[in-house]
This record gives sequence, structure tokens and C-alpha cells, in this order.
Amino acid sequence: MVVQPKVKGFMCTTAHPEGCKAAVKAQIDYVKAQPKTEGPKKVLVIGASMGYGLASRIAATYSCGADTIGIIFDKPGKEKRTGSAGWYNTAAFEEFATADGYYAKTINGDAFSQEIKDETIAMIQKDWGKVDLVVYSVAAPRRKAPDGETYRSTLKTTNGEYTNQTIDLLTNEISEVTIPPATEQEIHDTVKVMGGEDWKLWMQALKEADVLADGAKTVAYSYIGPELTHPIYYDGSIGRAKQHLYQTADELNEEIDGLEAYVSVNKAVVTQSSAAIPIVPLYISLLFKVMKEKNLHEDCIEQMYRMFHDRLCKETVPTDEKRLIRMDDYEMKPEVQQAVEDLWKKVSKDNIEQIADLDGYWQEFYEIFGFRIDGVDYDADVDIQGTIPSLQA
Repeated sequence: MVVQPKVKGFMCTTAHPEGCKAAVKAQIDYVKAQPKTEGPKKVLVIGASMGYGLASRIAATYSCGADTIGIIFDKPGKEKRTGSAGWYNTAAFEEFATADGYYAKTINGDAFSQEIKDETIAMIQKDWGKVDLVVYSVAAPRRKAPDGETYRSTLKTTNGEYTNQTIDLLTNEISEVTIPPATEQEIHDTVKVMGGEDWKLWMQALKEADVLADGAKTVAYSYIGPELTHPIYYDGSIGRAKQHLYQTADELNEEIDGLEAYVSVNKAVVTQSSAAIPIVPLYISLLFKVMKEKNLHEDCIEQMYRMFHDRLCKETVPTDEKRLIRMDDYEMKPEVQQAVEDLWKKVSKDNIEQIADLDGYWQEFYEIFGFRIDGVDYDADVDIQGTIPSLQA
């Protein structure tokens, strides 16, 4: 069928298999062109099909020369409905990596479940023996925990209402939005979903099964952002979850002998999640404008390559005083934040197309789903029922 983007609000309900394949190849080509990294050779990526997780898998393979197992939770295409972008990304990655001589297998299922943990451990035991690096990049709005309860995350403040301006990206209308405070139950549930509990369960299970190599590392991902977004992010319900994530890294370091656990704080990028957060899309569109003008802009693959090459794979991992890997260092440069703040104060519907990078925002949004990729014929019929090779074995 011919596949076109269908956008509803901040969601795209279709994905283009050939576009996703071309986007994955572009990321691989970028890493191939960079200096190699002396790093891990057996890498487990939990949440491997999109964004920072996919970029981590590509960086590990093509910079470090690593074999990878990826955990995804994606849907294949059906007769009249496209698969998820993550499904097509993973199919493309496996195809390219296998052709280039790398081991690349994928497990599709709920990473929060014990079943998937057990299946992953069995695959490591059978095929590798030990794993050198575990990347935890799970982004989900809900989680069924071991206690049988299903918890849902909430995007709210924790210190009263917060009002600021936001943008409707479909109309460019700028308006005020008020974010309500979360209840204690909502904060608790958000920590359950987005905190470090499941990351810790994964690492404990890997340790108990004796599949962690001596000197293994693990890294989870977070975001801090500017003071502008702190009320709804860093100081909000999600921020409480991220504080739990940082605490978990310290606990893993102390409780599992020989393991180094880190959290990498990454730069703001366009994702389905960030597009849904009030205030953030306007901030990102202004940020992109400033960072591109200052030649500091990075997308997911550029940032993850730099994280592997310059930080995570060093003998002594560079961190801040809280033991965080700060990959948001370019975003948080004072001159960048001051420029964004100046634009924020004067942005309006009349000038937004001049002072913000709306085209860049939308380009990255569409690219997530395999659209607007150079060299792809979007008028051609494509097979939407592509398979992931290792899942057919």
C-alpha cells in the first residue's frame, strides 16, 4: 500500500517502512564515519526500537563493534494497518547489522514483565554467557508491576499550579496553559512507572543469573532541562521519578559488586513523549533555532555516539557532582539558555516562524515515523508487513 502520515494531535498513527529503514541507515552511516570506540562487546538494550535506545544500539554496534540484544514492545504491520515505527526500525537494524557481521537479536514484549526478563536471561546464557553493558531506555506511560497493579504516570506539578505559555503546533497559536498539581497517589504511581524500580529488578535478575560480566556497566536515561520547564519536569511528578532513578543508580553501585551504574542526562529532542508535554514543544523549537545557529545542535545518534565515545567507555567516566553523565552540556551552556530566554520573552504568533525552528521541529517529528526522508519514494507501494529476522527463528 501507499503510506502517508496521519497526524492526530501529537501522534502519528502511521509509519513508513522504507522511510524508517533509510533513517536507520543514515544513523549507521554517521557512526561508521566516526572514530571507533574501545568499549563493550555484548550489549543489552532495554527499550531499543526508537530514539535514544535505538541510537544506543547503533552506537554500540558500529562504534564499539558490539553484539546486541534489543528489547522492544512494538507491533508488526497488518493487511491495512502499518506497523509501529519501532518495529520497522528494528527490522532494518537487524538486517544491516547481520549483513555487516554482527550478532543482533530482538525480544518483543513488555520489558516490565518477569517473562521477558527470563527470556532475555535465557538468550544471554545460550548465546553469550555474559553481558558487558545494559542500557535501560524504557519510556512507557504505564507499568504492570510485580505486585499485579498497573500504575500510570502523570505529568503534573508538585508545588501548586503552574502557568506559562505553550504552542499548538498544528496552528502556531500561542496561549497560556495551567498545569495542576499532582496528588500524592499520582506522584507515587509516576515513580512506580518512570523511576528506577524496574531498572533495579532487571539488574538484580541479571546478577542472580550470573550473566553480568566483571566490570559491567549499566546506564539509564533522564532529562533535567532549564528552569523554565522545572515546574512541570524537574520539580514535577516526572522529576520525582527521575530523582528515584538517580538514587537507584547509587544503590546499584553499592549493592552489586563490580557493577558501574550511571544515569545519562540527555539533551531535549523531539519524541512522542516530549510533544505531549505542555510548554516543552515551544521551548524545543526555540532551543533548536539557537543551537543550530551556534553549531551545537545534536540529534539522538550524534549524542549517543558522543556519550559512548567520550563518556561511558572511558576508564574513568566523567560525571558531575551528583555522578550524572551530562550529555545536556551543550543545551545548558549559559549563552544558549540566555538566548532561549530572550526569545521566550518576545515570542508571539506573529514572529514565531522567524525566531523559532518550527520547520526543524516538524522535520524531526516526521522522521520519527519514517516520513520526509530524502531519497524515499512516498508515492510507491510498500510492503507494510515486514519481519524482524530474529523473531522469525
